[in-house]
Amino acid sequence: MRHILPAAAAILAALPATAQPLRATYEVHAAGMVVLTMEAEMEVTPGGYRLATAIRTRGIAAVFAPGEQVTRVAGAWQGALATPASYVSEGAWRGRPRRTALDWRGGEPVVREMVPPNAEEREEVPAELQRGTVDALSALAQLSRAIAATGRCDGQAAVFDGRRRSDYTSRSAGWERIFPSRNAWHGDALRCGFEARVVAGFRKDGSGDEGRPTPGTAWVASPFAGAPPIPVRVEMPSRWFGTATAVLLKAEPLGQQARAQ
Repeated sequence: MRHILPAAAAILAALPATAQPLRATYEVHAAGMVVLTMEAEMEVTPGGYRLATAIRTRGIAAVFAPGEQVTRVAGAWQGALATPASYVSEGAWRGRPRRTALDWRGGEPVVREMVPPNAEEREEVPAELQRGTVDALSALAQLSRAIAATGRCDGQAAVFDGRRRSDYTSRSAGWERIFPSRNAWHGDALRCGFEARVVAGFRKDGSGDEGRPTPGTAWVASPFAGAPPIPVRVEMPSRWFGTATAVLLKAEPLGQQARAQ
């Protein structure tokens, strides 16, 4: 379940050059059930950006794949480009601790910590495929910053998470109306189609079909007057439950006191 929303969490960085810090709360539905919850905090300044996400499996998903994960990234802007400085993703899945910590030096990723060791699970990503990469959150922060400036979501990125090397692409698909449903946000939103494809760092046991492109759709909008654009709905295929749909339940300004905690 931890791979249901990598792109969704990344797109949460859809902020202009300057914006009030924001907290957003999401639920992920699949097969008529809530299978995952997610909270995100984000802050963008003229010099850089910060994003933190926390996900936890719920309901039947927590029975089959219990897990929780917190991911944090901080970086700077070089013109229109996002340049990550530090990235940490940690949690536990099926009772087993997991942690990945990356730094970027001279534009190249350096693995500081990896639990469990990558060699236990996956093939090594060749050094030449790591060069020029960013983490998924920074890649989509860059794209989403462009959304705020241009109203479009066309782009691509080479992404490295310490274990896998993936290609991300996205494209604009026009504006659509999201109609009321339960407690989810509704209104007009920019529809963005995206696709992720693993190109290196495959599982050693050969399980799954990681090299197959994984498509998805995100709808991006300002959830309240004066707010920056963020995903308000995301649809992606999941491994066990068919299509998983993430919906925005709440978005609010993040105060100084909350940021200090």
